[in-house]
Amino acid sequence: MNDPTAERVQQRDLLDAIGPGLVTGAADDDPSGIGTYSQVGAQFGYSLGWAMLLSFPLLVAIQLICAEIGAVTGHGIAHNLRRHYPRPLLVLAVSLLLIANVINIGADLGAMAAALDLLIPGPTLLYTFGFGALAVGLEVMLSYERYSGVLKWTTLSLFAYIAIPFVARLDAGEVLHGLAVPAFSFTHAAAMALVALFGTTISPYLFFWQAGQEVEELHRRHEAPLGLHARAAGVRLGRIRFDIVTGMAVTLLTALAIVIATAGTLHAHGITEITSAAQAAEALRPLAGEWTFALFAIGIIGTGMLGVPVLAGSVAYGLSETFGWAEGLDRRPREARAFYATIAVATLGGFLLNLTGVDPMKALYWTAVVNGLLAPPLMILTMLVARNPHAMGRLTIPPALTVFGWLSTAVMIVVGAVFLWL
Repeated sequence: MNDPTAERVQQRDLLDAIGPGLVTGAADDDPSGIGTYSQVGAQFGYSLGWAMLLSFPLLVAIQLICAEIGAVTGHGIAHNLRRHYPRPLLVLAVSLLLIANVINIGADLGAMAAALDLLIPGPTLLYTFGFGALAVGLEVMLSYERYSGVLKWTTLSLFAYIAIPFVARLDAGEVLHGLAVPAFSFTHAAAMALVALFGTTISPYLFFWQAGQEVEELHRRHEAPLGLHARAAGVRLGRIRFDIVTGMAVTLLTALAIVIATAGTLHAHGITEITSAAQAAEALRPLAGEWTFALFAIGIIGTGMLGVPVLAGSVAYGLSETFGWAEGLDRRPREARAFYATIAVATLGGFLLNLTGVDPMKALYWTAVVNGLLAPPLMILTMLVARNPHAMGRLTIPPALTVFGWLSTAVMIVVGAVFLWL
């Protein structure tokens, strides 16, 4: 007979094990991700589905590496660069992070405003500012424990996209062919789509956020960094791996669903370029019917409220570690003024980009391209830290993870080089 008490304990342990990895994975499907996957599906149909499957082990590897840096050293990536490498490398890393994230925040806020405008036509700039202020307010005012709980619940908005392939009438043979048979035309448009796909999946801000959140977990659990207790680190590293694989699987399933949904609806009906939020929303019509715009708006706004704080928070971690400021979402605002001020300023910077009048849907796509081009140097620096015994002690990443980490870096370099060459 099963012990109900033991089952409840196991359930609590499972839920407790799911934390930073799931939040990071869900944040990866922010409005920029949704916009990019939608554009790729509409423009190329199912033909680039194989790239999504290829990205999964590479994404898992780099996120595991970032998580282990945080859990083993008790510090984020920027802090470890400051301690063990020349300062120009630190400045390079944080500068790239700042550029990519502010652009990403701006694109996400603009898309959220455009989505709300579908439901309640009004001043989109005011909507943009309102979403930015709300995201900052939640991140500043809520404790880390409550805030992480909110982030976990917002991932439910992603399941709307996962449902589309099951209700739309799609050609299963074409879907499977796109997933199983690599196809690529050496054109500038195809190369741009590929770098956007990888860039929105393997994004710079995820590296810093993942490492920072593992440090937060140490504080929340009142645990010492794993590097101080290397022999007993196995259980905790197992939790981290389970968490990250789970979170990245959510990312992959959602991304695949969006590509398949837009390929089977928009591309199949001759719509190969998405120029508005209304067009992107049409991919949801097989599921939502007349409620298409509402479901699209909920998805964009929900993932945006998840993604914008992660983007701003990763900038705050990077700058705080660079200048030695008090940091962490588990701290009160008066204890980490510079950390929280950075969150506000980064979000404001993203809002100001919307004053340029760039089309929100195009901004989402170009943001993914920028992420894809800026990610490789940050990945190289991350790998150097993860293999450095002065930083990681006896818990430098194992050979298999090292191979996948460098492979992930190499793929991002090659994809970016092909785009710049064509």
